[in-house]
Amino acid sequence: MAAAGQVVLFERRTSEPLLRHVVGGILRAERTDQARTLLDVALAAQVSTAYLSEVERGRKEASSEVLAAICRALGLRVVDLLARSQDAFDAEANRRAGTERRSLSSQPQGARELHALAASPRRSAPPARVTSGTPTTTVLLLAA
Repeated sequence: MAAAGQVVLFERRTSEPLLRHVVGGILRAERTDQARTLLDVALAAQVSTAYLSEVERGRKEASSEVLAAICRALGLRVVDLLARSQDAFDAEANRRAGTERRSLSSQPQGARELHALAASPRRSAPPARVTSGTPTTTVLLLAA
């Protein structure tokens, strides 16, 4: 069982954590950090408390619309949720590899590029590559 504020990456042993577990853990950690109840956030997001609880526990895969509503209720941008998700995936990959690598959020230029890409998804040119000398992996999830 995870301590308050700790993100649970997955319930079963898998080759990689499931996105719903990572996202759910981040949402729960944010809610508890704000000392808010399930009921409070569920009402603000216009979802049931049972559904919000299942999303937080990684048992339900929320649609992009529901995730956006939950993020708004928490005062969190979806792009920030995705960046935190990448950080969690990077941390898990680093833990498994036993190496220290810099994640996207520790690279201000990369974070700015992600935010810029989220603000204008129809750019004609791809974002500039981050060249920090340290290999990174960027995962970009786009919802239609």
